[in-house]
Amino acid sequence: MSSDFEKLGAFYLGKHHDLKRGETEDSLLLYDSKDLCTHAVCVGMTGSGKTGLCVGLLEEAAIDGIPALIIDPKGDLGNLMLTFPDLEAKDFRPWINADDARRKELSPDEYAAAQADLWRSGLGKWGQDGERIRKLRDSAEVAIYTPGSEAGIPISILSSFAAPPAAVLEDGDLLRDRIASTASSLLGLIGVDADPIQSREHILLSTILDKFWREGRDIDLGGLIQAVQSPPVDRVGVLDVDAFFPQKARYGFAMQLNNLLASPSFQGWLTGVPLDIQSLLYTDSGKPRMAIFSIAHLGEAERMFFVSLLLTQTLSWMRSRPGTTSLRALLYMDEIFGYMPPVAEPPSKRPLLTLLKQARAYGLGVVLATQNPVDLDYKGLSNTGTWFIGRLQTERDKLRILEGLEGISAEGGLNRGELDRVISNLDKRVFLLHNVHESQPAIFHTRWVMSYLRGPLTRDQIKVLMKDAKEPQAEAVVGETPAPVRAVAAAPPVAARKPAAEAAPPPVLPGEIQQFHLSSDDDAPSYEPSLLGLAEVRYMDSRTKKQLHADEYALVLPLEESMLKVDWDDAEESDLDQRDLERDPATGASFGPLPSKAAKGRSYTAWSKSLKDHLYRNKSLDLFKSKAFKLTSEPGESERDFRVRLADKAREKRDLEVEKLRKRHSGKVDTHEERIRKAQQRVEKEKEQAGSAKLKAAISAGASLLAAFTGRKRLSYTTLSRAGTAVRGFSGASEQAQDVDRARETVEALTAQLEEMNAEFQTEIEALDERTDALAEELETVAVRPRKMDVEVHLVGLLWRAE
Repeated sequence: MSSDFEKLGAFYLGKHHDLKRGETEDSLLLYDSKDLCTHAVCVGMTGSGKTGLCVGLLEEAAIDGIPALIIDPKGDLGNLMLTFPDLEAKDFRPWINADDARRKELSPDEYAAAQADLWRSGLGKWGQDGERIRKLRDSAEVAIYTPGSEAGIPISILSSFAAPPAAVLEDGDLLRDRIASTASSLLGLIGVDADPIQSREHILLSTILDKFWREGRDIDLGGLIQAVQSPPVDRVGVLDVDAFFPQKARYGFAMQLNNLLASPSFQGWLTGVPLDIQSLLYTDSGKPRMAIFSIAHLGEAERMFFVSLLLTQTLSWMRSRPGTTSLRALLYMDEIFGYMPPVAEPPSKRPLLTLLKQARAYGLGVVLATQNPVDLDYKGLSNTGTWFIGRLQTERDKLRILEGLEGISAEGGLNRGELDRVISNLDKRVFLLHNVHESQPAIFHTRWVMSYLRGPLTRDQIKVLMKDAKEPQAEAVVGETPAPVRAVAAAPPVAARKPAAEAAPPPVLPGEIQQFHLSSDDDAPSYEPSLLGLAEVRYMDSRTKKQLHADEYALVLPLEESMLKVDWDDAEESDLDQRDLERDPATGASFGPLPSKAAKGRSYTAWSKSLKDHLYRNKSLDLFKSKAFKLTSEPGESERDFRVRLADKAREKRDLEVEKLRKRHSGKVDTHEERIRKAQQRVEKEKEQAGSAKLKAAISAGASLLAAFTGRKRLSYTTLSRAGTAVRGFSGASEQAQDVDRARETVEALTAQLEEMNAEFQTEIEALDERTDALAEELETVAVRPRKMDVEVHLVGLLWRAE
């Protein structure tokens, strides 16, 4: 089977299935990737093939370079890591289910060999092989994250309480939803079922988060506990804080939160990679990642807590991206039951509804799966563009689906009676596909997946899979509020200084010398002198003359008596801010010796000029440039993020060209089908019955990809089935040689036209693939240098630092 559809952004999900005959046809079921921008729901009972369908969809997304956030409550989506291009028994052996082998009375080695044969055979029947598995592995990385556990890559939730990006802060509704969801999920973790309107705990937490975030300040759990004890506001509504929530009661609430923070079982939530969506979706090199969040080991409250945080972080990430009409990423939930009920309001529901409403504009596709269609908010799912419906367990399940889809199904060409009949007769691995972007629904049989579906993975198995993939993580500090003073560059070793006994009172200096003090926690600190330089460097676009970027610099250079001159090359760059410094020294402080030059005002004027020259000579803004896309990276944009942006642009360009291809070839296929129809009518009229096999083979082989690509977007999803019906009368042999010859000539002419159309189509596909390869491009590095007039020294002064 040709896999050229991969270059078209089409997902190979299976083949069309004739429900009446119970037969799977040869025509491919191709699904446009960008159709997922309007989201999808997959419903099917256990054993319906729902997991296989969704795994297949995720595999296709990975091949197309689409990263995914995958929420896995059952623990079986880690099977996406079990891909074996060589399809050898030894690859399957460590992952087989020993109980299955015993039931079949096979040794583990025999069972592994049988599984390898089964997968090789299954893939072959669906036109797949080890090379396609290798392509899957090369296209995207797969990683398993285990929040609250170190079995996989642990996730730290500390960053989840950081102030959201500007795009969220500027959207009042989005900010309120994020605050409410964060407060509700945290309270759920300590067993408080809080009503956002009635619960004073919820209102107080929301008020604290609102205060910090609107001021652009981050907060961690330790800081949140302190803020509960001493709220940063005087009033809540019109009441004093103590009247609304008495101090004694607040102390009890703070103790509940502190017990959570101090619990040994909670420490796993505080270490690991941060919950940063961009870093989870892409590797450092920009390669897409299938990020699987295995939460089977968590309790119900912990699951809700993590899922809600992940959804709110995803919303924030989404709003920080530019809009797009192409699919950029996927969010997949393997079981939506309990997270989006029709009446209740769990913390996860509001961000999910917001994603379903807004994510389309940002290219984020949401795919939700469930085996329990009864407890779903169908009103919230009404905007979902694609429905995959498989076998259902009970009549109640079917009735609930029919009620939920009644309006949608009538719009898409099936009335309730037809939909009822179709759903009632679905076989295993056979699904009804309703897609608002298609002219009619389709019934299809899912393809064989490339991943080995061995069932849920244990923690030990996850450890084995992720042993080499775990990233070294720094231990997070538990319960510590970020220090208000930013760290300054470390002072030179004490051995290089004179003993504290030689320290003196503060020297008397000219008034034009600006002095600053950076104290320690000591009651009587000993200060040593350093030179402080604060400056700004602006970088301008040489073409537009507009400012691209500006950097603030703080340089600290220790002053030694033995220094002959000041060399800013020896200075340390610091994140020190002038607002962190004090003008007056600490009480009882002593001062180290000051070089004589540092006591003269004119020295600082000269040092200010030399600082400006130093920055002019040494500073530049390095940007990445893509010749292929004629784009340059934004200041501060990493190579990874720039390559991701290029990939998004490439996908947008590809989708536009694919749409042009579809429009251009749809007319050709229509014309050709009309010729087939007329030829069939002519032959039927003359009772000719020849050439059936040859003509049908010509249609199937010559234009299967082209027909599948253009068919359902035009008139019907059964292009090849209709063509086959049109020539079904060509069976047997004609008694008149002249009629047979004429039928043969028609077959040959149609075959030649099909081959010509397909060859043209193949050429266009190959050119399309070459033009859209973004990640392989070698980027240029462009250095933007400042003009001397764009270097501004704010001050050069004397900094006394406590030892």
